[in-house]
Amino acid sequence: MADLEKEKKLLIEQMIKSKILKTPKIIDAFEKIPRHEFVTKEYINSSYMDFALPTLKESTISQPSTVAIMTEALDPREGEKILEIGTGSGWQTSLLAHIIGSKGKVVTIEFDPDLVEFAKKNIHKLGLKNVEVILGDGSLGHKKEAPYGKIIFTCAAPSIPKPIKEQLRMGGRIVAPVGTLEIQRMLAIDRVGREEFAESEVEPVSFVFVGLKGKYGYKEKI
Repeated sequence: MADLEKEKKLLIEQMIKSKILKTPKIIDAFEKIPRHEFVTKEYINSSYMDFALPTLKESTISQPSTVAIMTEALDPREGEKILEIGTGSGWQTSLLAHIIGSKGKVVTIEFDPDLVEFAKKNIHKLGLKNVEVILGDGSLGHKKEAPYGKIIFTCAAPSIPKPIKEQLRMGGRIVAPVGTLEIQRMLAIDRVGREEFAESEVEPVSFVFVGLKGKYGYKEKI
């Protein structure tokens, strides 16, 4: 079996050296939230390779450098409430939960019931208490807990649904891969007014994301 702790350390050092990981609290999360707890058994020895891995059905656990880029762009702060669209394995969820601490909360929505159970088990193993995993249509967000300081999409979206924009607090930020199922631009979208949003492009990523499902998701077959 691979020396997972050693490989994790090497991957983190590589991402710091390449300036993908920059922020101490985010680096700490990558150190404390082990990716190998979120992969299926057959891929455990590949946990710290910098590429996406299959999990259940057609879902994947995202490439570590992609997760690092998105988390740095999101800039999660201690005590914030964050909405995550697409729970997947729960790794990104857990990284965010660690960063925001016990006074913050991550609300995460997953379309697939099997992935909900998979993520819940993974998150439970780490004893994280500031996470709520919801089975539902992530393209609608979760109005009950709004407004959110930050919103992150771990799946590609054809556009940012209006209901989700409305659930972002003033001064908050959305990070999402937006485009076709084949090619997306990674966007950071800041709410600067009641109906005003400032959009900027985050460092390009080469990973093809799983597509957003639901009312505002892709209409073609995913």
